[in-house]
Amino acid sequence: MFKKLIAATFGAIADRVRAIKFKLELDLKLKDDLMSKKSNLKPIADYDRAIELNPKNAAAYGSRGRAKYELGDYDGAVADYSRAIALTPDFAANYFYRGLAKYELGDYEGAIVDYSQVIELNPKHAAAYGRRGYAKYKLGDYDGAVADSTRATALTPDFAVNYLCRGLAKYELGDYEGAISDYSRVIELNPKHAAAYGSRGRAKSKLGDHEGAEADRKRAIELDPEIEDR
Repeated sequence: MFKKLIAATFGAIADRVRAIKFKLELDLKLKDDLMSKKSNLKPIADYDRAIELNPKNAAAYGSRGRAKYELGDYDGAVADYSRAIALTPDFAANYFYRGLAKYELGDYEGAIVDYSQVIELNPKHAAAYGRRGYAKYKLGDYDGAVADSTRATALTPDFAVNYLCRGLAKYELGDYEGAISDYSRVIELNPKHAAAYGSRGRAKSKLGDHEGAEADRKRAIELDPEIEDR
């Protein structure tokens, strides 16, 4: 009876921390090395005027697309980046940012196509590998997510979110030890990363380390008391 109670308790713990992985969405928005801070963009009307004066001003389309992205107008951002790409097809940044907008729209396949184009133009673009990895994760391509996240970590070994993404993918593949290793690396880089503690606890529970799972769960809640409500 006692063993059944313990199993039920830690089964509940696993369920409570399961939703923590979705905090990766927020991490990607806040911690991406290219998108973590608002840029000093001009008002959209200024770019409208620049385009009116020169309809082939690729930079104005790209900047207006970025402004629209930051305002949450993802469809508008995609349209502007598409126009910029048509004018300057070898400029990798426009594909990258269009991929970000497509991702926000739930067009993960389209985002992957854009990130892949970035990588073709710049094989060392760590953010493109990282973002493509998470888009693949969203589509259930966990092996692909691991491969891309691994490439991203090789290029930027101190960027925590890529380890988190790889850990989530490894967990889905049943590689719980590998997932724990990646979550631990996230914690090493950011000791206050609540989602990493929660996700690591979930993996420990799968391996029968219920004491470790409970410790990680408690630490996650200490760092973010609202984490169980998400």
